[in-house]
Amino acid sequence: MNTVSAKIDTRLYRTEITSASGNILISDEPQQLGGKNLGLNPTELLASSLASCTLITLRMYINRKQWNVEEINIKIDFERDSERNCTSFTRKIEVIGEVDEAQRQRLETIANSCPIHKTLTHSIEIKTTLI
Repeated sequence: MNTVSAKIDTRLYRTEITSASGNILISDEPQQLGGKNLGLNPTELLASSLASCTLITLRMYINRKQWNVEEINIKIDFERDSERNCTSFTRKIEVIGEVDEAQRQRLETIANSCPIHKTLTHSIEIKTTLI
């Protein structure tokens, strides 16, 4: 099980998120929503999870195949349609290096296999307990 904990100063929206391994992230809301813009907002954190997981998964695969790829860049657009109760991610991946069309198609399949992609495209259950 992966665990993170978070705490918020009740006078601000700044939230400190700590992983079990001791890494720390700061999340906040933009100034127009009452925050101080001191960190990524929750939506940006969700999109960044998909981006980083995709990049790491692709890099692991490329390394294992020993393909000549110098750089991989990704852009994630996130859109929430509250009327339709639907969320859409658009993921654009740029691979810089010597990859042919068959390899590019394989990389797209691998991108769709990253653990966060699988989490977001399957059922999610959230259990909440107030303590």
